[in-house]
Amino acid sequence: MKPSFRLARPARLLAALFLAGGLLAGTAHAQQPLDAGGVEATEGKAAYPGQELTPQILYQLMLAEVAGARGQGVMAAQSYLDLARRTRDARIARRAAEMAVFARQTDLASDASRLWLELDPTSLQAQQLASGAAASSARIEELETHLASALARLGDKVGPALLGLNRGLARIPDKALIRRLVNDLTQPYLDQPEAHFARANAAYTAGDAAGAAQALEGALRLRPDWEQAVVLEAQLLQETSPGKGIESLRTYVAAHPDAREPRITLARLLVAAKQFGPAREQFDELLKRSPDDRDVVHASALLAMQQGDRPAAERYFKRLLELGFPEPDTVRVYLGQLAEEAKRPDDAIAWYKAVEPGAQYVAAQGRIAQVLANRGKLGDARAHLQALAREATPADQVQYVLLESQLLRDANRNDDAFTVLDDALRQSPDNPDLLYESALMAERIGRVEVMEGRLRKLIALKPDHAHAYNALGYSLVDRNLRLDEAETLIRKGLALAPNDPFIIDSLGWAQYRRGKLADALETLQKAFSLRADPEIAAHLGEVLWMLGRKEEAAKTWRDAAKAHPDNTVLADVIKKFKP
Repeated sequence: MKPSFRLARPARLLAALFLAGGLLAGTAHAQQPLDAGGVEATEGKAAYPGQELTPQILYQLMLAEVAGARGQGVMAAQSYLDLARRTRDARIARRAAEMAVFARQTDLASDASRLWLELDPTSLQAQQLASGAAASSARIEELETHLASALARLGDKVGPALLGLNRGLARIPDKALIRRLVNDLTQPYLDQPEAHFARANAAYTAGDAAGAAQALEGALRLRPDWEQAVVLEAQLLQETSPGKGIESLRTYVAAHPDAREPRITLARLLVAAKQFGPAREQFDELLKRSPDDRDVVHASALLAMQQGDRPAAERYFKRLLELGFPEPDTVRVYLGQLAEEAKRPDDAIAWYKAVEPGAQYVAAQGRIAQVLANRGKLGDARAHLQALAREATPADQVQYVLLESQLLRDANRNDDAFTVLDDALRQSPDNPDLLYESALMAERIGRVEVMEGRLRKLIALKPDHAHAYNALGYSLVDRNLRLDEAETLIRKGLALAPNDPFIIDSLGWAQYRRGKLADALETLQKAFSLRADPEIAAHLGEVLWMLGRKEEAAKTWRDAAKAHPDNTVLADVIKKFKP
């Protein structure tokens, strides 16, 4: 299908006139958008020529836009490129490049992006587009020549352009080639710290951490207190020598207490090292200096939540809403969760109700239903979800059905849960989520043939559904049936999701059923190391017990039961072996 450029025709004519207005204004409007359709202004600092809006220029602008609106992308791009060559205006060159990309005309995009880069050497987007076009057409030497020329024209303002080199070249897949290009292009500017920093980035991306560190030393020799270089050096140190990066940043922020980015990086490295207390101290210090910094308030809220400090987390999240956080519904969901944990169900429901339609909406409605069910109002919870489903899109209807079935399952009303799923499946017989969940519920109520039939249908519809293979294989293993087939199914699932702890657990259980105790132990230990799930612990303990390692088995069960006291599978296994 051809790419579409269709806007309403008046909007496209307005776009051309808007661009024409910018041309008339010249440098005074250098940072204005190119058109009314959402294209951002060129980010560089180039001095755009003041254009006399002659009838010919206006005619060609409108001709190009009308061609684009009619789906004639090549004609539109070529018209803009011809006009850009005559006027030497970077904004028109940019428009030509964009049109050429939309039309999938690689050579035209390459010509337009190189002209754009020539006219605006500081434009990161021009660098990226030119490098992408050059990489796709193997014109790397030509790209290097144009970039070198563009950098040379910047004189003593070359620093920011050097910092953008790696991002500008990022579309080239060969990272070693990017490094060579960066090294060559920065050679004339080694008296600039940005040149060394660019080399460090290129070396790191190419997998040479030692080379990156050496280049950073050159940057810091020229600008010893440069925060950007200090931060990258610390990240490299932390990666190669855990603890060293944290130590270097502690030293730096002690000498530069107002340094924001190094302190934020220090806090994040501490979080990654699970040093939550010291990390919070750093965020507290940042908040003292910048109490309205949304990023810092957000990080402080999440860290307080991680540490179980609900009052502080709520305070920070509410402050985020006051500061106009760009994802307010995410914050409202967190506040609802905190209210639930604090046993304030009415507050929790109020926060969830405040979530607006969007990415968080269905989950928030599910939480409202869960809170109602937890208060003994399962009927109200179901009515809430059913009312939403009647007005929802088909995709959201399925989500509400799944939420309702989960509530019923949690209430041990498995037959009702199956009925809800089965009714929905009649309306959408090929829906993968409904097939999977109804199959699992069918097994719970003893309808094994239904379970197997639906899982096989799901596998036929979605051969890459790892958990369908696993569920079918595990159900056979658990009933000690067709163990060869069961293990084959589980291994197919594992091939699709190699590090899934539950599929690894299924494989271990299959090996146990087949009498391969040593293999089962190794497999289950791997699964448990990936996720300390109580049911994996139950299986691991049983294998240890059968191997005669009863004390280890008992400890495995005891520890898991302490963390998951309500897990019935674990409780049943403990009762079986330690009545």
